[in-house]
Amino acid sequence: MNAPARRPYDLATPAPNGLRRGRTTGSCATAAVKAALLLLLRDVRASEVDISLPDPAFYLTVPVQAVGLLDGGAARAEVLKYAGDDPDNTDGATIFATVTPNGSGELRFLAAAGVGTVTLPGLRIPPGEAAINPVPREMMRRAVAEVLAGAPDPGFDLAIGCVDGEKIARRTFNPMLGIVGGISILGTSGIVEPMSLAAWMASIEIYIRVALGELPDAIAFTPGKIGRGHAAQVLGLPGTRVVQIANFVGTSLDYVEATLQERQARLGTLWVLGHPGKIAKLLDGVWDTHSGKSGMAMGGVAAVAAESGFPAALVTRIGAANTVENAVQIMANDAGDRARAFWSEIEQRVAARMQTRVPSVDRVAVRLFSMDGTPLGEAAGEAA
Repeated sequence: MNAPARRPYDLATPAPNGLRRGRTTGSCATAAVKAALLLLLRDVRASEVDISLPDPAFYLTVPVQAVGLLDGGAARAEVLKYAGDDPDNTDGATIFATVTPNGSGELRFLAAAGVGTVTLPGLRIPPGEAAINPVPREMMRRAVAEVLAGAPDPGFDLAIGCVDGEKIARRTFNPMLGIVGGISILGTSGIVEPMSLAAWMASIEIYIRVALGELPDAIAFTPGKIGRGHAAQVLGLPGTRVVQIANFVGTSLDYVEATLQERQARLGTLWVLGHPGKIAKLLDGVWDTHSGKSGMAMGGVAAVAAESGFPAALVTRIGAANTVENAVQIMANDAGDRARAFWSEIEQRVAARMQTRVPSVDRVAVRLFSMDGTPLGEAAGEAA
């Protein structure tokens, strides 16, 4: 039975949040490859090309800004990056592809000017390779096959670049990730979803992969900036092994487990460092700590206080606190020497809950801090 024909993907249809979608750098690079190859093999100077998206139901029509032949039997095409309403650093950039037959019968992906090269382990692309992610590579392979249409494949060098890409990359996380020389060619769907959580979470996965890249003894999660000083000064972790996970606790744990299983490896210690306002929500089984998806943590904190034998009046005050930071102040003022043991108990309970989600991690260790960075539980002893 023949597969159903692809249908056009309409970028003019707004995303559910009402904002405009765009095309990824991967889609732009694929379109540039296809346009260059059409000129090289068919003498067609296309003003737009259709590229197959990873979703087999759709293709995307992409305008081509320029295309021409070069010396040495190569062709080059340029495509303008369009990010819709997403605040993308590459929006408006010129993505180009130079396509050259190589006689090897294989495709080779190269970094032209403005596209980076991977230098650290842990990413989906090994060190020494052009920073062109797997899905864009597969899109380009399909585009080449579509132009060849069954004709003999001599093999091609696909050199992907970006005008001013090295300058653009300074505004991204590429320098921190060990990607040097320019931007990355990215995208898992070929479509930019404006302000998408998926893009945010995908970036967290990349940071986790980098943190685990050299299979260290320990890495750390921080929901925000609180705890980063402890990671550096007390735990001795470099910045590349400290991942800011925002509200995505459960998903981040899943990324750790998936990466370790993929590499058939284990992690000695996963540190989780931050304020109890977010982390203590896990006492109630909350894995996405965004305020729009979860309640505040005072109830769970108060429940632990009750189980720990604190006076009913104190438990009531904690439960009625307007913020968890207020509960921290109440405990500091009224619990005396028992405050540290109380927060240590919460740390241990949260760690035990997290541990169930990462069986490839030997130990999850949680450390809580007040808003000014003061250690609340076990970290107080470690900082001493």
